[in-house]
Amino acid sequence: MSLRANRVGEQMKKELSEIIGRKIKDPRIGFVTVTDVEVTGDLQQAKVYISVLGDEEQRQNTLKGLAKAKGFIRSEIGQRIRLRKTPEIFFEFDESVDYGNRIENLLTQINKEEHNTSGE
Repeated sequence: MSLRANRVGEQMKKELSEIIGRKIKDPRIGFVTVTDVEVTGDLQQAKVYISVLGDEEQRQNTLKGLAKAKGFIRSEIGQRIRLRKTPEIFFEFDESVDYGNRIENLLTQINKEEHNTSGE
């Protein structure tokens, strides 16, 4: 990834967090965290990684709401970031957050089990 694509990604991450958090009023969209934005070298596409608080249904509803608001989000990005062409936006769940949470839960569980067996 080029340095410019990296910078555009960082800028988009900041702006997207603001736009999704404050500007979109779709009730389907839950508590969203933009974890990363990967922009292609030609600045044509941006893959936006998100994590959503809640169960699978809330995650899917959030994705639907964001897909519906994509045009609005893209035009907002276009106004905030000076680029010749605003990248096409694709939303994806950031699985690394879930993976980290799973590991943390497993470690907590192991810790409790060890504590219970040594305390007998």
